[in-house]
Amino acid sequence: MQTKNMFKRVAAAAGSAVLLGSLAVTTSGTATAASTASCTVPLQAITSAGELKGVTVTGTKPPTSASGTPQHEFTAGAAKLASNWSFSALPAGASLEAYVVLGTSLYAVSDVYSESTGQWEHKETKVGINWDKFSMIEESWAGLSSSSRNARYGLRNDGVLFRWTNGFQTVASAAGFSDIKAMTLISQTATYDTFLATTKAGVLETIRIPSTAPLKPVVKTVRGSTWQGFETLVANSCGTGTLLTAIDKDTNSAYVYSIGHATGTTTPITNLGKVSGTFADPVYSRYRSENDPMLAGE
Repeated sequence: MQTKNMFKRVAAAAGSAVLLGSLAVTTSGTATAASTASCTVPLQAITSAGELKGVTVTGTKPPTSASGTPQHEFTAGAAKLASNWSFSALPAGASLEAYVVLGTSLYAVSDVYSESTGQWEHKETKVGINWDKFSMIEESWAGLSSSSRNARYGLRNDGVLFRWTNGFQTVASAAGFSDIKAMTLISQTATYDTFLATTKAGVLETIRIPSTAPLKPVVKTVRGSTWQGFETLVANSCGTGTLLTAIDKDTNSAYVYSIGHATGTTTPITNLGKVSGTFADPVYSRYRSENDPMLAGE
């Protein structure tokens, strides 16, 4: 993990996003709609060797990327899925947390940094079993108070979409999503979350999930074809829209799209091009810091 002095340098950068295993500092939380060049998608990759690696994709045309030095976290080949990674400053250190599917089980993973020791402590707490049957895990929240809305989502390979609240105590589900190939969170509000998804038939769509029960997702088509080539989507806010990194695992390549505020088929989309380099790691998910705003893409 990073050294004590390294942590102090990056933690002092107000509003920045610190990528674990990297010295890269971005300003993803301050992007405006004026220019995608000021927007980024901060990624956390888990390599086949079990290393955690920061990758920052910038929305220039063509887009660019910068990677940090990998740091060993997991048993090689164990990681299958990960939610967003959340970085938080603590009174005497910092923490980085995510949900990660290791083998067939879901774990709450945390890395806690102590300024007094200059060390990171890695923890894996088992949450559930049979997660080898899932293709997505994500966590969303709205607000920072004790009454904040918080939800975890999972997509099972039979097409059932789950939402857990009150930790994992209350569960709701909806069937009918067996055609989904990849999905990523693009909106968080007090009353709903929205995912951007691709289907096996090539449709790009939004899936809005109201916070009410029972679970009744609202699906809208954004584009009707040509999006079937991407196995992984990772999105970040860009003004009132979204900067999307779409990864084709067949070719180990990534493409970046600037997407306006989602309004169905009238949603503006600009293809910024292919990112140089390869994206061959088995797991990619979003990195966020506690200073980042809620996603607002729909």
